[in-house]
Amino acid sequence: MKLSIKDKIKLNNGIEIPYLGLGTYEIRGTKDVENAISSALDAGYRLIDTAAAYRNEKEIGKVLKKSGVPREEIFLTTKLDNSDHGYDEALRAFDKSLKELYMDYIDLYLIHWPISGKRKESWKALEKIYDEGKSRAIGVSNYTIRHLKELFEYASIIPAVNQIEFNPFVYEKELLNFCNQNNIQVEAYTPLTRGNKFNHPVIKELSEKYFKTSSQIFLRWGLQHNLVIIPKSSNRERIFENADIFNFEISDEDMKKLNLPDGRQAH
Repeated sequence: MKLSIKDKIKLNNGIEIPYLGLGTYEIRGTKDVENAISSALDAGYRLIDTAAAYRNEKEIGKVLKKSGVPREEIFLTTKLDNSDHGYDEALRAFDKSLKELYMDYIDLYLIHWPISGKRKESWKALEKIYDEGKSRAIGVSNYTIRHLKELFEYASIIPAVNQIEFNPFVYEKELLNFCNQNNIQVEAYTPLTRGNKFNHPVIKELSEKYFKTSSQIFLRWGLQHNLVIIPKSSNRERIFENADIFNFEISDEDMKKLNLPDGRQAH
C-alpha cells in the first residue's frame, strides 16, 4: 500500500479526509498551539483535529488563519462538548465553535461522546448542520457497536466517521469490522498509546527490524488497517517523525504479530 502524506480516504458522502492528521488534545496556550500547528503544516499535515472540550479552538483558528495555507487545503475537525447535547444546544455549540475557529464551515463535526438521553436530538442537530452545508461531513466519536445500531434506528444520515481509541493495544477488531461493513471510516486517536508501550518487546523488535521508531511502527500499523490516524504532539521534531511513515511497509507476518493478543500483552 504505497501512500504519501498527501493521500486521502474517501468518506461515505464522497468527500476526502487525509490519512494522517494532528491531534490537539491538551495542547493549550498560544505558544504551544502555534508551534504544533505550524510544525504540522510545515511537515505536510492538512488534517487538524480539535474539540470544544480541548479549549483551544480560538488559538487553532488564529494560527490557521495566518498560516497562508488555503482554507480548501485544510481538513478541520471539531466536536460537540458533552455539556451541549440536545437539539438547540448542539446548534448553538456548533455556531460557537465556528466563531471560535474563525471559519465559515467545518470539514467534520463529531459528537464527542454518546451521552445518555440526548443522543438522538444531538444527531438530528448535526444532520441539520450538514444539510445546511455548515459542515462537509458529520460523525461520532467513542461510539460502540451498540451506540451505532441505536443511531441507525433514527438517523437519516449514516455517520461518515467514528473516532475511537485504536492501536495494537486497544485493538477494537469487532468495532472496526462493523464500521467497515457500514461504510463508516474509523479514525484512531491515541494511536501511540501515549508512549506507554514504546518499549514493549514486539514493538522494539519491529522498530529494530525496520529501522523505524516505535511511534512510526504504531502509526504504520494504523495506516495498514486503513485508519485515519491523528497522533498528538506539540514537539516539532516528533511531528516530523510521525509524518515519516510513508516510505516503508510492515509485512503481513509482522502485522499479525501486532494484531494477536499475545503480541499485545503488557510486559
